[in-house]
Amino acid sequence: MNSGVQRPLEILWRGPLDSCNYSCDYCPFAKRAATKKVLEQDQRSLARFVDWVKTETRYALRILFTPYGEALIWPSYRQALVDLSHIPHVEQVSIQTNGSGPMDFLSAANLAKVSLWISWHPTEIQQIPFAEKICALHAQGVSLSVGAVAIPQHVEPIETLRNRIPSSIPMWLNAQKPGVRYSETELQRFRAIDPDFDVDRRRHRSFGKECSTGYDSISVDGAGEITRCHFAHTRLGNLYSDDLSTLLSPRPCPRRTCDCWIGYVHLTELGLADRFPRPQRLARIRVPQQRDR
Repeated sequence: MNSGVQRPLEILWRGPLDSCNYSCDYCPFAKRAATKKVLEQDQRSLARFVDWVKTETRYALRILFTPYGEALIWPSYRQALVDLSHIPHVEQVSIQTNGSGPMDFLSAANLAKVSLWISWHPTEIQQIPFAEKICALHAQGVSLSVGAVAIPQHVEPIETLRNRIPSSIPMWLNAQKPGVRYSETELQRFRAIDPDFDVDRRRHRSFGKECSTGYDSISVDGAGEITRCHFAHTRLGNLYSDDLSTLLSPRPCPRRTCDCWIGYVHLTELGLADRFPRPQRLARIRVPQQRDR
């Protein structure tokens, strides 16, 4: 590692991409078709970010792509993961994906530095081919987690998926918020799949509380604009025109509540650092405990 690296820094990057190849009724991004203009803009933004990463050697970088849509169906993102995985001062690179795109690009990547956060959408792909793809990635040595939206009507197929894939692959569930009241039976079944399901069900009171975003973790958009996270929108500066080291400092959370995993995982009082240590945290990979499968 470059001797100038000072400390780890997590970057959540989200470019202009806003389209998906799925049409899940619970997701707004699935309703948007890809346009040439946005795709070209996104590709330029991604290339600029990768170039910046190559030259920013002061930090041990951990990068998570959190696109408003599906990114791995596009060659530019697959190549970006490969390129970033071979940069010495990049500790980990991960991406949120539905897993539908080709995965053969991973053979060219440094698998010690790549991880995947894969969502299963039962209305879009049948369970058996999805499970087979997950098993193949696992056999290849790819670090990953698998999850789904905890829709009560989907509890049985999600349980079946849990049994189809290796028990060593962690599964997570996103609670439907707001408006869904789970029965005790549903809660027990979802908890058996995801031991942290009750944490995700809550809207955490976060105002004024200690949070590592803005210091250990930042969010960056396609233009390089920096905020502390995806949900606190106060601009801190720009990745390409400002000195990053002057922008990073501990800050209490400015929001009343936090209810998304990529936000509340940084709240110190929740103690999730023990369950999701960095850099595995990028792909929502938790440390197995007795109650896990």
